[in-house]
Amino acid sequence: MWRKRLLNLAPIDFISMPLILLLLLLHLASGQNTGNLVSTDELDSLLQNYGFRAFIRPRTGTIYQAQPPSNLTGIQVSALRLRSGSLWRRGFSGYHEFNIPAGVVVHPFVERLALVYHNLGNWSSYYYHLPPGYRFLAPVIAILAYDAFNLSAENLPLLQIRASNQPISITFTDLVQSSSSICAFFSFNGSVELSDVVNQTSCLTTNQGHFSIITNSSLPAPPPIPSPGHPHRRLWIIIGSVIGGVVLLILLAIIITLLIGCIRRKKIRGMEAAAEGGVPLPMTNVGDTKAPVAAETRTRPTIETEFVP
Repeated sequence: MWRKRLLNLAPIDFISMPLILLLLLLHLASGQNTGNLVSTDELDSLLQNYGFRAFIRPRTGTIYQAQPPSNLTGIQVSALRLRSGSLWRRGFSGYHEFNIPAGVVVHPFVERLALVYHNLGNWSSYYYHLPPGYRFLAPVIAILAYDAFNLSAENLPLLQIRASNQPISITFTDLVQSSSSICAFFSFNGSVELSDVVNQTSCLTTNQGHFSIITNSSLPAPPPIPSPGHPHRRLWIIIGSVIGGVVLLILLAIIITLLIGCIRRKKIRGMEAAAEGGVPLPMTNVGDTKAPVAAETRTRPTIETEFVP
């Protein structure tokens, strides 16, 4: 009787086994996909874990490239271990897009710290949401500071770093150019702080965190800048303008000279006409020249009194 029941149940078990396996695979696949749906804090902790795994025989001041999980393909992770005193005295330049100046304060103080670098790439808009009308011009990048005493530790709390002298410079290399670009700082409380872009590709900050360059796509596009033209053409335009100015000055000088000559000749003609309209005097030869002389005295002299001595 029991044998008959087992024989009756066997076909059902063999048919249901593939279905059960299929459901398990679907569940695992869905679990792997939903593994991406984590908060930004959980993402930071996950990337810190993978960043610390890159420290194999670690050396201070050396950048180590980490391998993120397969379900986060496209995200770049690096790790760098430094002494707090060295970071304060010398800073660190060329940590990917970040240039850290001297004078960075670490709180609470630790002997060594690890700076974990993130470049979220095409995951930027997935984990960080912008206000309406804005869009990313560059991926979200970050540096986060952790205590490097135990490099096998996971889910470590963040340290606080602050640039006390000069700000930290962030120069974006993977950037879409725009005339209305804005620096965006994504704070840990979820807010977005905006600031001006420096030299079209850089942002400045005094703290650690996540950064990007965005633009307001709802603003009207600026008018196109006219082309400056060929440099040789501009040179010939300048030369022509100078020559034209010189010729104009010469013509103006000639006109002024002719006007002065006309005025003088007119004055001389007037003097000659006035002289011809007077009483003509007889001319006589005096040596080699001719000079006017009076024929007689017009008014004879008279004695005022009759007294004659």
